[in-house]
Amino acid sequence: MGESPRSGVIGFAEARTHIPGPAGEHAVAFLKRGSLDVRLAAAPRVPPTESTPHAQDEVYVVVRGRGVLFHDGRRDRFEAGDLLFVAAGAEHRFEDYSDDLAVWVIFYGPQGGEIPR
Repeated sequence: MGESPRSGVIGFAEARTHIPGPAGEHAVAFLKRGSLDVRLAAAPRVPPTESTPHAQDEVYVVVRGRGVLFHDGRRDRFEAGDLLFVAAGAEHRFEDYSDDLAVWVIFYGPQGGEIPR
């Protein structure tokens, strides 16, 4: 992310060159600070592809592509530019997504998620 651990820019084009990762991973971590964990995930296996609840709240920023987010028993379509939120513990998965799908995956907050206001 640059020389300073306090701030910087993570460019999508440069980050995308790291996928797949050394062991074939389709999601690679780019920033960890406190509870914040930022990864870039790209098709063909954008996580999660199966219902997978996570311990932290999670935000996806869709950089390119489109698909369907299954969450809380619902299916919502998304496309590039959309922001997706999944609360800690919620079962969710991506379905019917395009081959070019790329999303920033952002985990944050305490285990069990933030308390809604």
